Amino acid sequence: MEQAQKLLSETFGFDQFMPGQAEVIEHLLGGRSALAIFPTGGGKSLCYQLPALTFDGVTIVISPLIALMKDQIDFLKSRGVAAGRLDSTLSADETREVMSSLRLGELRLLYVAPERFSNERFLQAIQHTRVSMFAVDEAHCISEWGHNFRPDYLKLARFARMCRAERLFTLTATATPKVATDICDGFGIAPECTVRTGFYRPNLKVLTTHVLAPHRDKILLERLKESPAGPTIVYVTLQKTSEQVAAKLATAGLPARAYHAGLKNDERTETQDWFMASSDGIVVATIAFGMGIDKANIRYIYHYNLPKSFENYSQEIGRSGRDGLPSTCEMFVCLDDVCTLENFAYGDTPSRNAIRGLMAEIFSFSGQFDVSLYDLSSRHDIRQLVTRTLLVQLELANYLQEQTPFYSRYQFQPLASSAEILSRFEGERREFLADVFRQAHKARTWFHIDLDEAATAINCPRDRIVRALDYLTEQSLLEVRAAGVRNRFTILRRPDDIEQLTDELCQKALELEGREIKRIKQVIELVTHDGCQVSHLAAHFGEQLPQPCGHCSWCLNGHQPVVLPSVEPAPIDTILWGQILNVWNEPDEPIDDARVLARFACGITSPRLTRMGLSRHPLFGALAHVRFGDVLQRVQAEDRDQSL
Repeated sequence: MEQAQKLLSETFGFDQFMPGQAEVIEHLLGGRSALAIFPTGGGKSLCYQLPALTFDGVTIVISPLIALMKDQIDFLKSRGVAAGRLDSTLSADETREVMSSLRLGELRLLYVAPERFSNERFLQAIQHTRVSMFAVDEAHCISEWGHNFRPDYLKLARFARMCRAERLFTLTATATPKVATDICDGFGIAPECTVRTGFYRPNLKVLTTHVLAPHRDKILLERLKESPAGPTIVYVTLQKTSEQVAAKLATAGLPARAYHAGLKNDERTETQDWFMASSDGIVVATIAFGMGIDKANIRYIYHYNLPKSFENYSQEIGRSGRDGLPSTCEMFVCLDDVCTLENFAYGDTPSRNAIRGLMAEIFSFSGQFDVSLYDLSSRHDIRQLVTRTLLVQLELANYLQEQTPFYSRYQFQPLASSAEILSRFEGERREFLADVFRQAHKARTWFHIDLDEAATAINCPRDRIVRALDYLTEQSLLEVRAAGVRNRFTILRRPDDIEQLTDELCQKALELEGREIKRIKQVIELVTHDGCQVSHLAAHFGEQLPQPCGHCSWCLNGHQPVVLPSVEPAPIDTILWGQILNVWNEPDEPIDDARVLARFACGITSPRLTRMGLSRHPLFGALAHVRFGDVLQRVQAEDRDQSL
């Protein structure tokens, strides 16, 4: 810890550790794995950045947040730390440079997204690299009980073992006690190596205000104009809302810009950089913005739309006031938002027919097989993330075992003539490369090669071809692209009853759907809670405040709870309903599933609706204002009537 204290001062420029940091670092320096549960802005990143400088080997940091990678690497490089990242925004030259530095042992920290472990060349590289620490950010994604379950996270512990990582470090800002247990179980972390600091932030004023949809823009504009200028984030649910609200604020003379995942990479980067440098900028953003943004002086967070969970809400308000100065977080509570949020949750739930079809295909294979998740998702009308989740559940139940993913096709563009490339090699290596080149087919400027076909044709292991292409890329002799990722599995056992397995997976999907709906209801319950709202929120994450906070709406309004008006379910227009029913048998591929028609009516996209062109139909989303559950129930009643 003496060396750690010296690095803290000399490399990172801090006088002392923040709460919890020293304890976590001590675990890691002692060779133990650890879990850190710190609030947003609580200094989680330093817990792996600092120890990484004391270890031999590289620390691999797994994060789904490109903004975090970019921001942290800029900071580390400014401090003289050799750090790099691999993500989809890098050019071929930049990727090649990072991979070369990794192989030469020059990097102390390497940031990657979880999906990078589907990259065959990356997996080859790290197996020959000493990995001193495997750090997993947003670790709550491993838990099905968490608010942002990502099935790829369940595989990270396996990858950590594969690359012989000497210690694991997991970190998150949002973990209930149950989620923390899942993280420790998944990554093999001793419970006593969990370090949780307080959720409570005394400098944040947390307000909840009931608004009607027609008045929301006016109220937001009033808030922004009556308050002293300061960096502000306005959170919305939909991309189009981001554009619309930003335009209205800009028209009113405010420095506002939109930010969402639908923008081009350079547009998002430019907006992010502008906001980071601004003292009064306003970003109107979906939840795509803010994760990993290290801006200490954000003064205001407005939730124009309801957040979809306590976890999202706590992360988003936690981005304000990191400098310790007073900041305001206000949630506009419009009950019209509930239907939209619920429909997002319903949209991920596959129908029984879809799951049954997927199971039939999976268990039609024998031994080892490989599939494209994109094609599998499209064929069975199940979103890709949900398809991935179902396959992981089959693995956890020991029906399948996933093997190393691979790319079915590679493309390469020579940066020197084939004669010049071959002249650098002799004997068997030269003949091998010549054979590989002969298996490639030229298009306009790129050569295409199917690795399995090539390996069979020249009678060599497939991974030798991968290593050869990778080496030529490092030597700046080729530019290589990989495409057509395929996931490879081995059948371990077959279900005794495929119908029973289908029912079990359907039940799991419905339970997950129910948890998402419950999270939305918890947000409404926070608004109407007859008690300190901050204390109620903190208790959700396992922290008990000794007394009311004094700066939430309940505390500031004389201990009076908010009373929301009762809302009657939106009715289904009879004429509109008749028109929607006509779509049931209208297309060449009739809709034969109640859930699919309900999605169509509520405007919830799915692979099948997109493939059929129905997401562009004039009636798509005609009942978006009606609860999905009510529409589904009505479709099922019609289906029963037709059956009778």
